[in-house]
Amino acid sequence: MNKKPKALILKADGINREEEMVFAFNIAGADAKLVHINDLRSKNEKLGEFQILGIPGGFAYGDDVVAGKVLAVEMISYLGEELRKFVERSNTAIIGVCNGFQVLIRTGLVPFGNVGNMDATLTNNDSGHFECRWIRVKVEKGSKSNFLTGMENEIIWYPVAHGEGKFFARPNVLSQIEKDNLVAFRYVDEKGLPTQKYPDNPNGSINAIVGISDETGRVLGLMPHPECFVRIEQHPNWRREAVKKPARHASQLAGVAGRPQGLPLFENIVDFVNQ
Repeated sequence: MNKKPKALILKADGINREEEMVFAFNIAGADAKLVHINDLRSKNEKLGEFQILGIPGGFAYGDDVVAGKVLAVEMISYLGEELRKFVERSNTAIIGVCNGFQVLIRTGLVPFGNVGNMDATLTNNDSGHFECRWIRVKVEKGSKSNFLTGMENEIIWYPVAHGEGKFFARPNVLSQIEKDNLVAFRYVDEKGLPTQKYPDNPNGSINAIVGISDETGRVLGLMPHPECFVRIEQHPNWRREAVKKPARHASQLAGVAGRPQGLPLFENIVDFVNQ
């Protein structure tokens, strides 16, 4: 039996989905620990002793300046070398969800691993307001991410809760992201087709991009919250719309035989670092 990999779930002022991420990794087979960034800065905890880094959602430091910026600067300034060494190891994984995705973008860890340099951004929703609801996303076939095994082409439901979720990049950067198969998920319409139209695309993300991987396939950021769908009861329609087939149709909400659709992502991360 594989030893449970150690997962560090990062805590900072304003983050509010950390307990959900700890729970998700624990039931997926990891040994998850909530660690405040001050403990990393003081060396009371060391990133190098973990195999998984999870950056949860919320509003780190009140999203002052722009969403995720202050935490990203803090991580680059005080943990930059540790982050580089962490990514260089072949048995590590990083996931950033919502605010965590914003942090990954602003540290430069995604899309191209240029720590300290931003190659893309997440900006204000086209709707002009905060979006908080369940949305359809489709897992990208051929994505470079190592965490999507067995999920390719599936249409799944995740909740979103963000005001700055629009993915944007310059044309040359966007072209490179597509060419390198770094897109992990896209927003889709009722027919399962990628869409720019609101409300199926809740923020106006270019190319309907929901989440992206880095070039190693071991760093993943996405705007929706898979950690909020790791138990079937978390879906608002779970009693009425549980299904017994793989969720490959947009109307299917609950996953495989009532299996929550956020859990496989965390299980895949745990399985990957255990290889």
